[in-house]
Amino acid sequence: MPKVDHYHKGMDFFSEDKLELAIEELEKAVEEDPKYGDALHALAMSYYHVGELEKAIERGEQFKGVEPGNIHAYTCLSMFYNAKGLIAKAEEMGATAAELGNR
Repeated sequence: MPKVDHYHKGMDFFSEDKLELAIEELEKAVEEDPKYGDALHALAMSYYHVGELEKAIERGEQFKGVEPGNIHAYTCLSMFYNAKGLIAKAEEMGATAAELGNR
């Protein structure tokens, strides 16, 4: 199955709150294309929603590396770091998101 099909299937599962199934499909999309930004973003958010903060941060950082100008990478990471109690890092990500939003 092509990466885009895994992505869409994963998003369908995400919208149905079937997060473990969403993660499975989104991981397949990223396995096929490690630079698939939309899938990385959705995967990071899925991990966050199931409480796997380390994996959420890992995929969020990967997303930021792939799309360094994408405000969503920084807003997500700010949320993840805040949830982990890493306030300075959360504020840093939030400031970068604000800067990107003002461009």
